Amino acid sequence: MDPKERILVKAEELFMQYGVRSISMDDIANHLGMSKKTLYQYYADKDELVDAVVDGHISMIQTDCMSCRKDARDAIHEIFIMMDRIMDEFNNMNPMLLYDLEKFHFRAYQRFREHKDKFLAQIIRQNIEWGIKDELYRPEINIDVISKFRLESMMIPFNVSVFPPGKYNLAATSEMIIEHFVYGLATVKGHKLIQKYNEQRLKKLSYDEIKK
Repeated sequence: MDPKERILVKAEELFMQYGVRSISMDDIANHLGMSKKTLYQYYADKDELVDAVVDGHISMIQTDCMSCRKDARDAIHEIFIMMDRIMDEFNNMNPMLLYDLEKFHFRAYQRFREHKDKFLAQIIRQNIEWGIKDELYRPEINIDVISKFRLESMMIPFNVSVFPPGKYNLAATSEMIIEHFVYGLATVKGHKLIQKYNEQRLKKLSYDEIKK
């Protein structure tokens, strides 16, 4: 791994764990065992480094989402695959991360908002359309309204005034919201499938073992 990539990987790790504001360029240099002068040879300032980390993370999320879609057998299965990946990520994420971006690194935050409002909105919409087509989601659903509802509900666990980090777990709160959302969409046929996937998930069995 070249120095620029090492810096990017370490910065993302530290930002995810501690938030962006509390990690300085000095902290990153110290964790890497390199001088701050070397760090600045690759990234002119913290804003540039934060932008690079956010861009890289968004690319990873988008690749993950496309992988979930490809691997899923149905719309509900796709949500369960995504839920597991979200849990893995959120278990290691500081809830202050998005707040820090919005307040102190607005360019990077705008990049995240663009990703959310365009890419993620499309992923959610396609999932709902798929579920309705397969009669797993209720046909009367207003896809536009419910897509936007899901998009905004994703942000709720990051609202530290509503869910203070010391009192609420980001991953667990997100999981409850996702589960509530998918149950609200589902038909009777869909509910049965949710319960089936949930039972398998609780038993920590692979989704590949589920037989129709």
